Amino acid sequence: MAKADGESRYCQPKFGWRFFGRELKRRREAAKLSQDELGRRVICSGSYIGQFEKALRKPQLEIAVRLDAALGTDGLFEHMCRELINNAPYDDCFAEAAYLEGLAAAIRDYAPTFVPGLLQTAAYARAVFLGAHPFAVEEDIETRVANRLARAHVLRDPTKPLLWALLDESVIRRKIGGAAVMHEQLIHIATLVRRRRIVLQVLPFDAGSPVLDGVLTLMAFEDAPPVAYSEGHRSGNLLDDPSLVGECERSYDFATAVALSPAESLSLITSVAEEYAQ
Repeated sequence: MAKADGESRYCQPKFGWRFFGRELKRRREAAKLSQDELGRRVICSGSYIGQFEKALRKPQLEIAVRLDAALGTDGLFEHMCRELINNAPYDDCFAEAAYLEGLAAAIRDYAPTFVPGLLQTAAYARAVFLGAHPFAVEEDIETRVANRLARAHVLRDPTKPLLWALLDESVIRRKIGGAAVMHEQLIHIATLVRRRRIVLQVLPFDAGSPVLDGVLTLMAFEDAPPVAYSEGHRSGNLLDDPSLVGECERSYDFATAVALSPAESLSLITSVAEEYAQ
């Protein structure tokens, strides 16, 4: 059974990058450098250094080399970085992606099956979780729903982050939770579009073979490089390698190019919502 848009219990971060972060903080403080000061020496922002130290982001190899030069650590960080990249390519989980969601200046979501978590109503989220966990106790389901809805706090600001949602047409056609639940969900999305809080496009069935084949979230930041979060069955992968993130961005751009326009997408969402109301 497919996992429902993140929050997987099966995607456990390994401790290697946490050790890297703790060691970086220890060495930085021993050198009596602030995060901003070290950031200037290795050509990145202080907040980016802070994300390394908290193991929220993985440094690129060239940054690890510059860390060694700035801190006089004789290749320590380069060696750790190489080992961790080679031995733990899938060590990040959705909890880290959700944290970064709250820091992002722009978020672009592609959803092939379910409405993205940031846009889900309580009833829709509950139906999704019940479908994925039919034997879960009620308390567990309600906790999952509450956690998902809490993520939507990032939309309380009227302008930031920019949220661009690309939905496969199957997302709005699949009757999750019944007609009433779907009607409420689509009206909620349409309301956010009309408030100009989000940008929405629908990838129609007649667009042909989709460029994207799974859940994808792209996040851009004001003072740090972008990341991509991809998700499959019982797995999630946070990517910050520039070449991989670039490939994800190009795939997203190709998909939006063949999607309906925002105006056409709103019209379709509204029309399907009316069908569910009948």
